[in-house]
Amino acid sequence: MAFFNKDNKFDIQLQASEIAEKSIADLLCSTKIELKTEHHLWEKTGNIAIEFECRGKPSGIAVTQADFWFHQLLKEDKTFCILCFPTWRVKELARKYYHADNIVTGGDDKATKMVLVPIKELLQ
Repeated sequence: MAFFNKDNKFDIQLQASEIAEKSIADLLCSTKIELKTEHHLWEKTGNIAIEFECRGKPSGIAVTQADFWFHQLLKEDKTFCILCFPTWRVKELARKYYHADNIVTGGDDKATKMVLVPIKELLQ
């Protein structure tokens, strides 16, 4: 096994994990993040909704200054998972599905425009 040393201890794997944990902690403490929450519809549709306009003005992904975009998926009102992507990746896919006219409205007074992005494509 690649992460084990000659005496079959996992200290090499542990060291790699500790380095990865520190890099994530540093990322969370030193970069701008944006968190959006997705309720039950993601399970049925396989999509997440990325807001880009509210009441006729750019919002969400169109104006974020975040370096990383977090998307919390809820299942029965509890966190199922939290996805994290570099914001450029979310913007790239949001643009693609915007141009494919995969747009919905929602929120208060249906004043928010969102583009639907397949979760499976975010993960590719």
